[in-house]
Amino acid sequence: MTVESLSSLDRSTLWERTVKALRVAITSGQYRPGDHLGEVELARRLGVSRGTVRQALRHLQQEGLVTAGNRGMLRVNAVSPKEVRELFRVRAALEGLAVAEIIALPEKDVVLEALRDALARLADTDGDFAAKLESDLGFHLLLCQLSGNTMLVDAWRNLEGRIRVTIMNYESAGTPTMMSQDRHKPILDAIASSDVAAAVRVVEQHMAVAAEQYAPTGDDQAP
Repeated sequence: MTVESLSSLDRSTLWERTVKALRVAITSGQYRPGDHLGEVELARRLGVSRGTVRQALRHLQQEGLVTAGNRGMLRVNAVSPKEVRELFRVRAALEGLAVAEIIALPEKDVVLEALRDALARLADTDGDFAAKLESDLGFHLLLCQLSGNTMLVDAWRNLEGRIRVTIMNYESAGTPTMMSQDRHKPILDAIASSDVAAAVRVVEQHMAVAAEQYAPTGDDQAP
């Protein structure tokens, strides 16, 4: 595993860049669930102090990407089936609010066009898991951003790391069945209908299907 050295960066941004580098290493699969994250080794690889690494790891604990194991050793978190189901219920609430607020916008047609472009990118990435993942998350993030609700966007971004880990653990070696264009088009159609209740139901159904795929009901073992 290689992590780009950060030693040449301005000190004022070093902590933020360290957090970003470690987050990318985890969510891209360079570190897998259960892998030990040693301060000394990470500091050497990144070219920063152990204190900077320690501070960054604490932040990633708050994001749910890192957890303390035996004797306080930090490891990449494994999202349990229960947590996966909770994660998608929260996403349903957030993105359900997003579609409701989009429908209320006077410029809804412009927003729909932007979402159609994002939907098209899902079709353009067939066979490329990494590109498909970025297009999928890009669609859902854009959905939140186009609502105009910045608090909603912040809440979604706080879940993004765990969303990535959940999807990668399940689908990185298989077919990205939840990340197809066909799975997302009903969301767009529901927004275009201007029926808030129907649009919210479509989002809830999308997330319920995803939760069942990534954490089937009754499966209580960590992924």
